[in-house]
Parts: sequence; C-alpha cells; structure tokens
Amino acid sequence: MKKLLATSAVGLMITSGAALADAHGDVSACLITKTDTNPFFVKMREGATAAAEELGIELFTYAGQIDGDNETQVAAIETCIANGASGILITPSIPDAIAPAVQQARDAGLLVIALDTPLDPADAADATFATDNFEAGRLIGAWAAAQLGDDAANARIAFLDLFEAQPTVDVLRDQGFMTGFGIDTVNPDVIGDEDDDRIVCHEMTNGNEEGGRTAMENCLAIDPSLNVVYTINEPAAAGAYEALRAAGRENDVMIVSIDGGCPGVQNVAEGVIGATSQQYPLRMAQLGIEAIAQFAADGTVPQPSEGLDFFNTGTSLVTDQPVDGVESISVEEGLELCWG
Repeated sequence: MKKLLATSAVGLMITSGAALADAHGDVSACLITKTDTNPFFVKMREGATAAAEELGIELFTYAGQIDGDNETQVAAIETCIANGASGILITPSIPDAIAPAVQQARDAGLLVIALDTPLDPADAADATFATDNFEAGRLIGAWAAAQLGDDAANARIAFLDLFEAQPTVDVLRDQGFMTGFGIDTVNPDVIGDEDDDRIVCHEMTNGNEEGGRTAMENCLAIDPSLNVVYTINEPAAAGAYEALRAAGRENDVMIVSIDGGCPGVQNVAEGVIGATSQQYPLRMAQLGIEAIAQFAADGTVPQPSEGLDFFNTGTSLVTDQPVDGVESISVEEGLELCWG
C-alpha cells in the first residue's frame, strides 16, 4: 500500500510532471469540497495545492458551509466556468442535485472529476477518483461479524449514517457494511429498506461529532441493549462513543467506522473504535490535478480502474485485532499513512 500511495497510477498519466509544468503555466483548476473544516477535505486541499504548485497550475479552492450545501457548490462551479478554468475537482454534497451544474461545466469544455463521492449518475462527471466505498464498508462489516462469531446472528446494530438525502458515498458504505456482515440489502441503492431484525435504527449524523452523539442517544433510546455501531465516518464515531460512555456502555459496544484520519486511527489504538477503513484523500487530489494538467495538454480523459467505473485510490482496514479472512494493516501502519 505504501508503494501504491507513492506511485502514480500506471497508464493514467503519460506525460511527466515536469513536462506538464513547462507546457501549462497558464492552466488553472478548481477544487470544490463539501466543507473546509473536515480534516479529510483539509488533506485533500493540501494534496491539490502541492500538485498544483509542482505543475505550475493556478488553483482556486471553494467549499460548502456544511455537508449538504449544494447551493454554494453550484455557485463555485459557475465561478470556475466564468474564470476559464481547465478543470474542476469536486466532492459533491448532493450528488444528484449538483449534476446539472456539472453538465454546464462540461459543456463549457472543462474536465470535471468527482473526488471521493461519485455523482448520481456516476457518468455525470468525466471521471471519479475515489475510495471503493462499498469495499470500505464491506471490510468493517466482515471484521465485525468475525469478531462476534456465532453471536453475529443475534447482533443489535445501530447505523449512524450521513443525512436524509442518501448521497452515494453514504449508501455505498452502509450497504457495504451490510454485505460484509451478512445482512440482505434488498435494494442496494437505498438505505433503510431492510427487514433484518438485527437492525435497531438508521439515524443521521451530518458526518460530525455532535450529530454522532445525538444519533447514538436516539438509537439507545430505541434499544439500550444494542452492541454494534456502524458509523459513516470517524467524527460520528467519536460522538457515538461519548453517548455510549454517558450511558455506561462504552466497554461492551463495538464501533466500526471509515476514514483513516489520524484522530480516528488513534481512537482505534485507544479502543474507542474497533476497526476503521482508511482512505487516502491526498492521493485523490494529487491525481486529480495531474489529470487536469494532462487534459489541458492533449485532451486525455482519465480512465477507470480495471473492472470498476471509477479510479480506485485504495482502502485498508486498520485494526490491532486482525481476523482470519479479512486483510488488514496494524494501527502502527495506519498512523504512518493517516491524515488530519
């Protein structure tokens, strides 16, 4: 994995960084993230900034006020079009709602790459550079089921999802967890339509600690005996843990999550989170800037990874409690690769 993260994808970029920099001193790009406070997006901005500086590309960055702020992202796209940018990297807050604005950018000749969260439909963007979010969810689901063993059949599970609009990243992680755990997903494109009696609740967190705490409190009110908590990300997991601690349940409830930020991996080390799936935002953004430079040079559009409809930037399960049949890396390795 370390070697993978240090090396650009074979076949994705043909021209060297130095050649791109020499050829495109006047190229500009936009990075539009969901927010500018989440460490994931901070690291993404760092990766884009470093790559843009190396290639001599002018970078403009924009962000929504909160997760779900589609209006601000639409305004940012319109600004990028007006400014004559060569391309846009975007983590869409509401993947279907942003699609018309993305189409306007593509019609204007800009390359648009979704980072982390696919658009809805996915081909609304020219390309997607992302974690395999379904696989990230599957890894923590399979790990949780293996940890419980025979008791997985009687688990009481709380799902702490993102928000009601059910963006693709939310659905993919949620459904991936269910698949890994052994729960029938019914419609894989929808959250909350299952009839498995192990599911206690689906509560929304807005992807932050306060939302995680409130969602966990709501789920505990439904079933105080729940024993497994899936969270959309590590800030939500941190909030869930605080609610569990307040209820005296912090030592007998398993929390699993997705992100791989340094605070989250440290929470795995401390036993707050049992396991997390780590993703690599810096790599996403670096490759995205390289793709825009290549597009400006010769019109090349990046291609997806083999067998997928997006370019997979990698994910690793981080835990110090490995289980048979589920590949993982140690917390020590996760801390070397973490962000935030």
